[in-house]
Amino acid sequence: MLAVAHVLGLMMAFFAITFVVPMLCSIISQDGMFIDFAIAAIINVTLGLVIAGLTRNYKRELKARDGFLLVTLAWILMSGSAAVPLLIALPDLSLTDAYFEATSGLTTTGATVLTGIDSLPPSINLWRHTLHWFGGLGIIVLAVAILPLLGVGGMALYRAETPGPIKDEKLTPRITETAKVLWITYGGMTLVGIIGLRLAGMSWLDAICHGFSAIALGGFSTRDASIGHFDSPMIELVLIFIMLAAALNFSRHFMAIRLRSFSPYRQDPEVRAVLTVLGVSVLGVALLLTVHETFDGFLISLRHAAFTVVSVATTTGFSSEAYDPWPVFTPMWMLFLSCVVCSTGSTGGGIKMFRTLLLVRQAQREMKQIMHPSAVLPIRVGSQVIPERIIASVLAFLFLYFMTIAILTFLLLLSGVEIVSAFSSIVACVNNLGPAIGPTGPSGNYQGFTEFQTWVCTVAMLLGRLEILSVLVLFSPAFWRK
Repeated sequence: MLAVAHVLGLMMAFFAITFVVPMLCSIISQDGMFIDFAIAAIINVTLGLVIAGLTRNYKRELKARDGFLLVTLAWILMSGSAAVPLLIALPDLSLTDAYFEATSGLTTTGATVLTGIDSLPPSINLWRHTLHWFGGLGIIVLAVAILPLLGVGGMALYRAETPGPIKDEKLTPRITETAKVLWITYGGMTLVGIIGLRLAGMSWLDAICHGFSAIALGGFSTRDASIGHFDSPMIELVLIFIMLAAALNFSRHFMAIRLRSFSPYRQDPEVRAVLTVLGVSVLGVALLLTVHETFDGFLISLRHAAFTVVSVATTTGFSSEAYDPWPVFTPMWMLFLSCVVCSTGSTGGGIKMFRTLLLVRQAQREMKQIMHPSAVLPIRVGSQVIPERIIASVLAFLFLYFMTIAILTFLLLLSGVEIVSAFSSIVACVNNLGPAIGPTGPSGNYQGFTEFQTWVCTVAMLLGRLEILSVLVLFSPAFWRK
């Protein structure tokens, strides 16, 4: 435990470097927030170094169980650190709401309790989006590249943080190099997205903020009306491409760049499934909107269907139009898509497409074995034979996923939230989507929730970002046995 505390202290001190981004923005924009962020940075560095100094004699190589504990505590602690400048700069914000906003940023959920976002100081807006960017690929994965320099191994940390089968898929022989490769790919794609948004008509601040948000599939915006404020088909098109790229496995992007070929995408069954489901859904929703005459004509319906379906399905949460008044099938279908569309190794949330494909194959195998009980039928996803251990792990995850949603939904119902809002809000938070249906939908936010309800949603965001098992394993008696 003390070895974990030592690393947490180092990470807390290291995290203070991120405050440089809004501090520079404050200097450029002269919004008067420089001192607030400087104070927050000093607090983080001081506390981090004190913790690291008091536990320096316990420094050692991390073990697997240390990784799970560190990942969970790091996300909880970093969310608290990220909330400090919000508390200082926005005195009307309660501790609960500040922690919720910071957690929403780092977990790339995009749910907010703030109104008047258009008039927020530029550095505050940039800070919210910077949290998305760092949380997107994971502060922990970044730390994996840094911790060896501090004398702390990173493999256990990488395996605890990274979801699904990608944790066993090394892009380079050394884990530190793998983390660096992922971050270089992530950073390069972010830069391309920012330039694309600037050329599409956004200001530099809006382009940087929305570039950070889109590549992380976060959903924070610099505008209360989200992307609808810009009313620009070109901006929406650029964002669609960014969100689609971010919803795919980042290791595929790296391999495609290295090989200068699209073959890594063509050979990946996840990519084919994601694009197929999204394509069919966009066309279906556009036709439904046309039939119901929600918009004037098929082309306008297709424009808003394409952007909204991709945004919600990839767990981003941008909106060009409020989809609450759309035919009731559409928001429910998009909420369902947010559970399954994103690839493993992407910045999105939910069950992930790999697990979905695996569950489909498992169901097909069970039906075949009813007819042929003695047959040996291995499960394949693409050309890959999936070990039974992974199948069992996916089934366990799915059970815990639905039980988490059920329990947290009942807590909101018990606290007085009506059923549609309670269910959709929890699904949106667990999937790290953000906007739900009803008062917490694209036309509203989470400001109307009580403190208890806000904390329930905060827990949902953390569980979703850490993929549930990584957190719940800490409550197992076996975890604490020596």
